Amino acid sequence: MADYLSPTRFRLKSDGTVAPKIVTIHNWTIALTCRVVQALILAYTILWVMWLQKGYQAIDTAIISSVTIKVKGIGVSYNKPNEPITVDSADYIIPPQENNALFIMTNSIKTDQQRKKCGEGFDIREAACTNHSYCLAKMKQLSAKANGRWTGICRKDTNSSSLIGRCEIEGWCPVEDDSVKTKPVTDSLNYTIFVKNFIEFPKFNTARTNIGFDANYLKNCIFHPKKEPHCPIFRVSDLLKLVENDDDERSKMLASGGVIRIKIDWNCNLDKPLNECRPEYTFGRLDSPYKVEKFSFGFNFRFASHWKYSNRSFRTLTKAFGLRFIITVTGKAGRLNFLTLTLNIGSMIGVLGLATVICDIVALNFGKKGSVYRQQKFQIIDFDTKLPE
Repeated sequence: MADYLSPTRFRLKSDGTVAPKIVTIHNWTIALTCRVVQALILAYTILWVMWLQKGYQAIDTAIISSVTIKVKGIGVSYNKPNEPITVDSADYIIPPQENNALFIMTNSIKTDQQRKKCGEGFDIREAACTNHSYCLAKMKQLSAKANGRWTGICRKDTNSSSLIGRCEIEGWCPVEDDSVKTKPVTDSLNYTIFVKNFIEFPKFNTARTNIGFDANYLKNCIFHPKKEPHCPIFRVSDLLKLVENDDDERSKMLASGGVIRIKIDWNCNLDKPLNECRPEYTFGRLDSPYKVEKFSFGFNFRFASHWKYSNRSFRTLTKAFGLRFIITVTGKAGRLNFLTLTLNIGSMIGVLGLATVICDIVALNFGKKGSVYRQQKFQIIDFDTKLPE
């Protein structure tokens, strides 16, 4: 019959020492349970800890990273119907340099303004007026969305018969009308983004770059998740398709903006040749889909270019819509380390003792002869009884 050996201890009265005691149980069920638990522990340790998790390696996750980005491509924008304007990277990359990020302007609303007085914008509902007293009263509870300083005057269009006017402001005029529908630069889908990433694992004094390829390869490759998974050049249209399956959502992202994440993940096994240490690229959309978001959707901001003419101040206010790319870099590296290997082997040996504990619980509480096993495992000693000399 199969045997299960259960260690236990008892104390001798004569000298107070502890001696081991082994109880042998002739039972197939308990013996098989013990061996199965031991096999599962060994399989977990060898397959998961040692092989998949590389428990024999020292790990460095304190990655040091630097990212630089370049964009190439020519687009055509229309400020007015039938008036095309060619734009290049100096026009649509705003600002020219960011830390681990990039903004490509794909659509815009431009307003030429000068400092003077004019009617408040139509997006301010409180600015609709019929007389000056109304505007004077509203000055005390001026909306935070006001486009300038209210003067308290109600301006009416002399060319219109309407009695409704607009409260006057002093500031940059005319006020921007962001309800204007403009067409995005569709050529921006063909722009290419070149991401250069330099990393270092200081623990192992190892540095790598994602552009460690032949120059001719980098001049001709375009990233593809299956055909060219290591190429660091990305086409904007491909990135949009990777992060959004809906055609309507992609067109809205181009017109009203969106936020896209490019993640560069370095997972390097330094026990292999160093040229096998290459990053993996993953992508995701960070802004809410248009079909879900009901307020403040997309991505946009405003900036202005100023100039003076005949001692008068002018500016062009641009409301820029576009795609913001955020680059994140993560990684870890591992290398064979004897101390780490020894610690994991020692832990495995210690965990093997769990099999004995489990089988003891089964034998004591679920076995048919648990009471007999309990009598043999736990020995009661009366310290008042004299032991034979």
